[in-house]
Amino acid sequence: MTDISANKQKKRICIGILAHVDSGKTTLSEAMLYMTGKIRKLGRVDHKDAYLDTFQMERDRGITIFSKQAVMTYKNMEITLLDTPGHVDFSTEMERTLQVLDYAVLVVSASEGIQGHTETLWKLLARYDIPAFIFVNKMDMPNVSADFILYEMKERLSDGIVRFPETVGTLEDVAMSDEDVLESYMETGKISDETISGLVYDRKIFPCYFGSALKLEGVEELLEGMERFTFMPVYRRQFGAKVFKIAKDSKGNRLTYMKITGGALNVKEVLHGSSSGEIWEEKINEIRQYSGEKYELLARAFPGTVCAVSGLTKTYSGEGLGYETETELPSLQPVMSYQIILEDHTNVSQAYARLKELEEEDPTLQLKWNEETQEITANVMGEIQIQVLKQMIADRFGMKVTFGAGSILYKETILDTVEGIGHFEPLRHYAEVHLLLEPSNPGSGLTFHTRVNENVLAKNWQRLILTHLAEKEHRGVLCGAPITDMCVTVVGGKAHLKHTEGGDFRQATYRALRQGLKKAKSVLLEPYYDFTLNVPTENVGRAMTDINKMQGKVNTPETKGESSILTGYAPVSEIWNYLNEVNAYSHGKGRLTLKFKGYAPCHNAENVIEQCGYDSEADIKNPTGSVFCAHGAGFYVPWDEVENYMHVKTATNFNLAEQPESENDVSESEKEEKPSSAYDTYASDKELEKIFEKTFGPVRRKRYSETKVRDYSPKQESRNKKAKKDNLPECVLVDGYNIIFAWEELKKIAKENIDGARDKLLDIMSNYQGYKDNTVIVVFDAYNVKRHTETIYKHNNVYVVFTKEAETADMYIAKTTHHIASRYSVTVATSDALEQLIIMGQGALRMSARNFREEVEQVNENIRMYLDQTESLNNFVIKKKQ
Repeated sequence: MTDISANKQKKRICIGILAHVDSGKTTLSEAMLYMTGKIRKLGRVDHKDAYLDTFQMERDRGITIFSKQAVMTYKNMEITLLDTPGHVDFSTEMERTLQVLDYAVLVVSASEGIQGHTETLWKLLARYDIPAFIFVNKMDMPNVSADFILYEMKERLSDGIVRFPETVGTLEDVAMSDEDVLESYMETGKISDETISGLVYDRKIFPCYFGSALKLEGVEELLEGMERFTFMPVYRRQFGAKVFKIAKDSKGNRLTYMKITGGALNVKEVLHGSSSGEIWEEKINEIRQYSGEKYELLARAFPGTVCAVSGLTKTYSGEGLGYETETELPSLQPVMSYQIILEDHTNVSQAYARLKELEEEDPTLQLKWNEETQEITANVMGEIQIQVLKQMIADRFGMKVTFGAGSILYKETILDTVEGIGHFEPLRHYAEVHLLLEPSNPGSGLTFHTRVNENVLAKNWQRLILTHLAEKEHRGVLCGAPITDMCVTVVGGKAHLKHTEGGDFRQATYRALRQGLKKAKSVLLEPYYDFTLNVPTENVGRAMTDINKMQGKVNTPETKGESSILTGYAPVSEIWNYLNEVNAYSHGKGRLTLKFKGYAPCHNAENVIEQCGYDSEADIKNPTGSVFCAHGAGFYVPWDEVENYMHVKTATNFNLAEQPESENDVSESEKEEKPSSAYDTYASDKELEKIFEKTFGPVRRKRYSETKVRDYSPKQESRNKKAKKDNLPECVLVDGYNIIFAWEELKKIAKENIDGARDKLLDIMSNYQGYKDNTVIVVFDAYNVKRHTETIYKHNNVYVVFTKEAETADMYIAKTTHHIASRYSVTVATSDALEQLIIMGQGALRMSARNFREEVEQVNENIRMYLDQTESLNNFVIKKKQ
């Protein structure tokens, strides 16, 4: 939310600077600090004295490794500047910073143009919906053209990039971004700063400035543009903060970097949060506002302040405090895993505990201890990050480590939709979970949902299942790689009133997921890189041959002078170390830029799976089977036999079998998008037939050639009909309101609460169906409800129908009976005389409300007798054991 009115107080905004490595990002930061009077002397990266390169490693290497902060003032604007790493190896550090930015400045090198990582940054700005300014740097270099760079940016980034300060054509370009602005401009010939600010905030235009940060050219114009064309956010009064970084100072104090987004934060204030499912409560010791290496201690941090807080030990990057919620994980993730090799005689457990501290600062490291191989591994972006990690470990922990050869981080997904079933029932424990596993779009990750009626499984158990799905990294069944690109939906489950505990559903959930994976068609995924390869034209043939051998794809080369540019993509496993070969055959003239593209099917899956040697059924930490109970003892059931023992029946598998073979087989009503809730499902004759088919299987209609000659004598015809009826599945159609007002106990409830009477009838019908094992459909009359459409949903094990406007229950039942009586043994329970007559004409059985009541009472009596017998038998067994 932004303040679009004139703001008399000092405007405070948080701006981040992003760029491809070596584009001059830190130099621009230095120039902005100098132009605003924050520093008196310009530092330089190559002189190792840049104000924001506060770590010796950064000064030595000439690159930004950690995001840094500086606070400066320009006219009536206070800027919190966040300088982010440009090297792709530290892109996760950069991406974590994006969540707290109000605006961003993207730096583009005029001499290099739009590079691979520049496009990645642009996509991230769109993903986080951050308004952006652009600064084209190094315009002092020879043979650079502002017009050409602007054209390239419009082609590859956005047509909304507009050259500023205002020159000829600028206002016309601004006006073209919005119809209302264009109409106003055509009338007045003017566009206000406030209007331009709104277009910038809405990401409809991106002001672009040209200059040289090293020579302070264009920097003043950029600052002026940010002061004129930005809004100060309006913050909530309620406290909120976003945590974007965890780090340690030179004395080893743990710092939590956050942006205050509402209310205020005071020293010694107690904050609350949750970590790993545990609620924590901790007091703040200090609030520091950094500028470079130095910081100012604050007694209170107001909204918009970016600060580092000491005293908190449970916070994590991406956490939301107060009203803020947790943010997404960075989209840029490592694709390689490396073994960390310790020196001989090192205490491995102590070393691992120390190394895990680094994971707080960079969660993507995902340090792991492998019991089987006795190895510590870490996920790393690249060689530069490895060198930095080695130095950090030596400086901080006094340990010398080396990194082994890198291995690819594979993932797994599925190609078909399956239902996974997990059951956990050792003695005095109970839980069953049914999960629908569906493949989703590449790069979508894992999503978890539930669509179970609360009458079937209480909401608290459903939430617990979703928690267990999200609490760990689940392994696939091909080589134990993490699963991805899947939608997992809870479609069934069961708990026990006495014996179910929280941990039972954890076990059942894990087993359901693994059982589903065993049933599905799994596919191994590997990471791919987009590449841009610039080589001398004489080496193009060699380069294209190499890419083809890598199982990559290369586009038509583009020739520029004596060099050629090849673009395309290839598996990370093949191309990640290709730069060494490029340098060799091009004699150092070649350049290779790699950008993570995403995961796709592995090009040599069979070899990888064979070399991995993973046995999914021998993985005792991730079991595929379930535990059931019989005769007072639990026993293990393999994954492929679980369906024979499961306690809950779900119909998800029938949804697959009923998919039409072609679009022509689908009615217009079926082509409409299905409602998300079962309570919003519309029932038609065809859909009613599907209810029966889901329960009893698809109806097989005989062709003419399959029809046999029958004896058509009246006596034989009667016998044929009876035999046919005896073999058909049974369905009971219940006229809901007729039964309610015919049964005294329900009629009494209805006088006080008609909803309560309906619920009571449905509960009675659930018991009845459970004993009879038939299909029960209860129909309620919605004749007088305006614009009401026919709806159907499932209450426990009973189908409930509300008729459409102007259709009575007896009309619906008569229509339905006619439609299905030839294929199902239909009984209709009602006391409506006319309805009974119509039903008789349709060949269905009819039962009065009184007779139906007697049958229901007999069913209840049978259930009681069964329970009494079971209890007596249990008591006998107990006494015998004693």
